[in-house]
Amino acid sequence: MIDKLEYLLALARERHFGRAATASGVTQPTFSAAIKQLEETLGVLLVQRGSRFHGFTPEGERVLEWARRIVGDARTMRSEIRSLREGLAGHIRIAAIPAALAMVASLTTPYRARHPSVSFTVLSRTSIEILSLLENLEIDAGITYVDNEPVGRVQVVPLYREQFLLLTTTESPLADRAQVTWSEVGQTPLCLLTPDMQGRRIIDRLLRAAGCEPAPTLESNSLSVLAAHVRTGRWSSVMPAKVAETLGLMDKIRAIPIVSDEPAPLIGLIVPDRDPMTPLAAALVTEARRLATAQGLAAD
Repeated sequence: MIDKLEYLLALARERHFGRAATASGVTQPTFSAAIKQLEETLGVLLVQRGSRFHGFTPEGERVLEWARRIVGDARTMRSEIRSLREGLAGHIRIAAIPAALAMVASLTTPYRARHPSVSFTVLSRTSIEILSLLENLEIDAGITYVDNEPVGRVQVVPLYREQFLLLTTTESPLADRAQVTWSEVGQTPLCLLTPDMQGRRIIDRLLRAAGCEPAPTLESNSLSVLAAHVRTGRWSSVMPAKVAETLGLMDKIRAIPIVSDEPAPLIGLIVPDRDPMTPLAAALVTEARRLATAQGLAAD
């Protein structure tokens, strides 16, 4: 039964029978037969059939929810038994929003120092993608904004509050300022992240709260691309302080704190709301709580 539920999860991820079969390491006929057997066992149709995948039936969506729980629990059980026998070992998958990538090493480095038999994969994803990956058991943890948009049924450990900076050149009228307001930022020619990025949606909200309508003349989903355009002297941009620290900005670029009456966005670690957690995830949560304490934040 577990293997068939794993196949159902693969189908939910891939939305295509052929790709789901390949991802599961079986032929498409074997995969399709397993889904059919699962339907026969449960006595309901799970998939809307046609010449291609059209989605799940209402019953299929409900079974999918149970599959995530059951498969997640089965993986947790195997991981816990293995850790009792061998100590903490294995591979942990983390997805982080671009704004938080620069701080992931603050978690992974001390984690590996304590648990040298653990390896990592770190992916850059949008906040929406992180929630989907976490729900479908494709990652073990995410690092994202946790107080701006709903994050669903997850456990949250706050890590730090984000400080936004205005990046501009030394020739800018604002270059000699110790700090600027969002109203002043709104009057500056800007290049910003694309609207599908939550960081951009937060910036838009802060600009509108200051009475400015966001009107960037260039958009990109790459922070490096934005930094390159700032270096031309024709644009300014808004970036998180932790990102600006890693970009190797040249001397002619100023990074000026932006002050606001609005609370700073909170970035945190999210893991599935499962009890017990996998040993790997539990160790990551412990590391996150240490970091939160060092940042002066109360970890949940």
